[in-house]
Amino acid sequence: MRRKSSETRQQIIDAAYTLFYQIGFIRTGVDAIADASGITKRTLYQHFRSKDELIEAVLEHQHQMALERTRQWADSITGKPDQMVKTLFDKLAQWASRNEWQGSGFTRAAVEFADQQGHPARKAARRHKKELELYLVEKFTAQNLDNAEQLVREVLLLIEGCQSLTLIHGNLDYVDSARHAALILVQNYQSTPPENVHPPQQS
Repeated sequence: MRRKSSETRQQIIDAAYTLFYQIGFIRTGVDAIADASGITKRTLYQHFRSKDELIEAVLEHQHQMALERTRQWADSITGKPDQMVKTLFDKLAQWASRNEWQGSGFTRAAVEFADQQGHPARKAARRHKKELELYLVEKFTAQNLDNAEQLVREVLLLIEGCQSLTLIHGNLDYVDSARHAALILVQNYQSTPPENVHPPQQS
């Protein structure tokens, strides 16, 4: 019985994520999620007390999957920082080229609930983005760069920006442009910057 309950819960999470990603977190109703899961709304509420609790569970599941994918490609990378950056943007381009691609689910969640600072979706998005940042910092720090923390933050800004523009224009050239800019950043961080140029202070 416990195994069946666990399977039903995961079934709900999988169906909910598909709908959230395709339609949006706010516009997707509980009735639609129950129908897509092949269960009744009453059964859904036996597993999740509210839609917000379901959103939190969906994003937690996606967070773990996304981090695992990141680790898989990052752990397979060998070579210098520029190769790491090329691989990162190559993977991004492959992802963005899929017909069903609609940008980062975490970014979209944060935007949809922009007026609700304490919403579970906002918290999940912050956590995911921060853990991804810390993981990449760990990978780049091993390359003996001048300031791996700042480099990663700037690369992530390029990633977020090119995803938004690719989604708006439907043009993967923005990923290529972001890759080009990231490679210039890596080159700059591999040498000592001029005395009058200092990276901004992190809060």
